Amino acid sequence: MKTIDELLAEGVRGKRVFVRADLNVPLAGGTITDDGRIRAVLPTIVKLAEAGARVVVASHLGRPKGEPDPAFSLAPAARRLGELLGQDVAFATDTVGASAKETVAALADGRVAVIENLRFNAGETSKDDAERGAFADRLAELADVYVGDGFGAVHRKHASVFDLPARLPHAAGYLIATEVGVLKKLTADVKRPYVVVLGGAKVSDKLAVIDQLLGKADRILIGGGMAYTFLKAQGHEIGISLLQEDQIPVVLEYLARAEKLGVELVLPVDILASSDFPDLKGKTPAEFITVDADKIPADKEGLDIGPKTRELYASKIADAETVFWNGPVGVFEHPDYANGTKAIAQALTESGAFTVVGGGDSAAAVRTLGFDENAFGHISTGGGASLEYLEGKTLPGLAALEV
Repeated sequence: MKTIDELLAEGVRGKRVFVRADLNVPLAGGTITDDGRIRAVLPTIVKLAEAGARVVVASHLGRPKGEPDPAFSLAPAARRLGELLGQDVAFATDTVGASAKETVAALADGRVAVIENLRFNAGETSKDDAERGAFADRLAELADVYVGDGFGAVHRKHASVFDLPARLPHAAGYLIATEVGVLKKLTADVKRPYVVVLGGAKVSDKLAVIDQLLGKADRILIGGGMAYTFLKAQGHEIGISLLQEDQIPVVLEYLARAEKLGVELVLPVDILASSDFPDLKGKTPAEFITVDADKIPADKEGLDIGPKTRELYASKIADAETVFWNGPVGVFEHPDYANGTKAIAQALTESGAFTVVGGGDSAAAVRTLGFDENAFGHISTGGGASLEYLEGKTLPGLAALEV
């Protein structure tokens, strides 16, 4: 995989460099609530601009249905990028149309432009190779060189991620190089004890990674909505908690494998449970009880790990040398159900281990709960991409950069 430093050594002054970034930031009323993904791509953009490249930044945002939708415009991300760069960033109001062509043509050396949301064109996400390729051809007209630095999208076989690098000289940006380097530390020559914390809503989202980690991790701590399928598989009452009943046979198999392999698969011992899912918008005080994990009342739903589990999980992390965490262990968006996720984050910062926060909601939780990002070894920008890498899958965006 060619590095951006090799690209810079060849010279990029005056060249149009297409940077596939991940500016898929959360928005509330048009305001960015977490600019972490924008800041993550800054080193690549800054280096290219300083070297005199004409930088064309492209990304997706949300899931528009192949046509323009103002709710998913990248305009707020372009404005924020300009603020962080300390320069005006030009913005094209389309992807490959007149505005994009004019905006890129007007770029001077060392300047930056952002084109509109790539997913406003159906060709970006099409499963048809010809349709994707046609869109990639049009994107290629905007550039001389391609730099892949949108790690959060490398697991997608999309035009700007997979097809475009084949049409231009290409290299990996600093963010992708960092992310891949970190993930290699979780899959080869891992320092032990190796502890994995998995949360989130659905156990089905994590089955493949659990399957892989059962042969690699020393301890796997389970939390979040997925924990209740494990508890149900053990025969416990889980009330109206989130359940994927069809996954119980697989969960039982994993519990048996973990015991056979000597892997600690640790489940919650107590739970915060309520009859009502919390109001996340108003964040009104929640009514809940703390119960043993095997005694959740029939009319209540588990929404966070309890105080005994917080202490237990912290103790399982304390002596770790490597920790990977993906997925909050409670409804962290509400302050009454954020203490479990906060305890996991705190334990990581105090462990002395090489700690990796696996993107997505976990990364959002770290920032929302006020932790210093520098207290962690690495905060990934791609939750889905990280998991698929750990599952051993070939990621299309990385494969395209290696050719």
